[in-house]
Amino acid sequence: MAETTTNGEYRVLVKEKLADSGVSLLRERFSVDVGTDWTDDELRERIGDYDAILIRSATQLTAGLIEQAEKLKVIGRAGIGVDNVDVEAATRRGIIVANAPQSNIVAAAEHTIALMLALARNVPQAHGSLTGGKWERSKFGGVEVYEKTLGVLGFGRIGQLVAARARGFGMNVLAFDPYVSGERFRELGAEQAASAADLYARADFITIHLPRTPETRGWLNAEAFEQMRDGVRIINCARGELIVDEDLKEALDSGRVAGAALDVFHQEPITEHPLFSYPNVVVTPHLGASTAEAQDRAGVQTAEQVVAALTGGVVSTAVNIPAVSAEDMEIVGPFLPLCTRLGVLARVLGAGATIDRLEIVYLGRVAERDTRLLTIAVLNGVLEGSTEEPVNLVNAPSLAAERGIEVSETRQAQTRDYQDIVSVSVVSGGNHVQVSGTTLGRLNEPHLVEAWGQRLNLRLDQDHLAVFRYVDIPGMIGKVGSAFGRHGINIVSATVSRHDNDESPDSDAVMGLTTDRPVPAEVIAEIVDSDGFLDGRAISF
Repeated sequence: MAETTTNGEYRVLVKEKLADSGVSLLRERFSVDVGTDWTDDELRERIGDYDAILIRSATQLTAGLIEQAEKLKVIGRAGIGVDNVDVEAATRRGIIVANAPQSNIVAAAEHTIALMLALARNVPQAHGSLTGGKWERSKFGGVEVYEKTLGVLGFGRIGQLVAARARGFGMNVLAFDPYVSGERFRELGAEQAASAADLYARADFITIHLPRTPETRGWLNAEAFEQMRDGVRIINCARGELIVDEDLKEALDSGRVAGAALDVFHQEPITEHPLFSYPNVVVTPHLGASTAEAQDRAGVQTAEQVVAALTGGVVSTAVNIPAVSAEDMEIVGPFLPLCTRLGVLARVLGAGATIDRLEIVYLGRVAERDTRLLTIAVLNGVLEGSTEEPVNLVNAPSLAAERGIEVSETRQAQTRDYQDIVSVSVVSGGNHVQVSGTTLGRLNEPHLVEAWGQRLNLRLDQDHLAVFRYVDIPGMIGKVGSAFGRHGINIVSATVSRHDNDESPDSDAVMGLTTDRPVPAEVIAEIVDSDGFLDGRAISF
């Protein structure tokens, strides 16, 4: 039976095991039911009685279940992800969804260091040998980490904590992350790698802390291993999908990789794996977040967010849209998709080693409204796919601050060409790339009106587009169309930049196209390598 208390007017359901300290915090304010033994049917029948629910990863809060939660005001997820919550359905119902994104970062960083040391000194192998009745002191000598170079792929919260701890062992830290400012690297005493290849060529140990996205899946593959120095050691406490297991096996067999320590796998749980029998591979069953402190921290942080949501406080870890006045939302709301896509475009067209600063300019009537939500939407687009946890309209500012990215806003009520304009500039060292957009028509369709310093007009309502910069001579549009045709890519719409009459005929121009499917990188490279083309990018939203 569920355990019930009766303090407070709001009713809270703790559906999964939560730290006692978190439950106690809730009981100080509200009536709390602990329903860890409830069946799915019982939850469905009773969820309508509660103002808040706290879960972990097992409970699936689907749109149908949320629809039955007539009183629900907040969902607390004790952990990082919210994959088991239909956030869109909750948002439509005005339900706040909050998680505990920093609850396990210390645990994950410490486990990374533990695996690195275990790998370097053959700790689990020596333990197994000794407890198996053998004294093989000379067999498990190992290597020191002192003055070795640790390569950190992904320099977000966890990567930065790993770097700080590694420096305590006297290691040199070399990190690669294009979404962290150069100043942040300097603050943490880490050297900024010019590229992933630069890191591979210099690191003795490599630890990966990238988010799981289509672009990062299989990041450590045969090509990456071939660029590494002989004898490198690999640690993965992030996501199993970041490594191609077959390629790692071949690199271990060849001796290019001296050893690997793995906490995560493509399929979990898993008890049989080709690498489990390797004497130079250390494995643990996804223990990165499995400390008493991390579990307790997740419970307390989630409980604090629920208390804030029910008492009018600031829900700092909400993963859905923050409140904006109805009057402002009527004006700025249609610009949200545009701003997110401008953020993505600015990041992709900038393509610098780091992002040091974002400059956002609002022109027209939108500048007279509360544009904070639009700025967050831009950040969302810029940072999407670059962080350990999903970026959303609430956590984007803090993620940018952690990465040392400065954000500036300029607002001006007058504009010349359109009723409203939003311009986004990415500043990376000495490079400055600007894109601008607006919304047009009765449906407020997003349009790109400037890219790479050229004025054009391209609808952004398609999910896939390509942008090229080229010498403005006849036949360039045909080259792109022919290349797309050869590869079976259908062009939905296209536009080119326009020049003033006094410009030379061979000046730069920009071409933008939307397509019915993603444009592969090799197609972009094929076009850019042909005569007259200067640059090209493919973007999928």
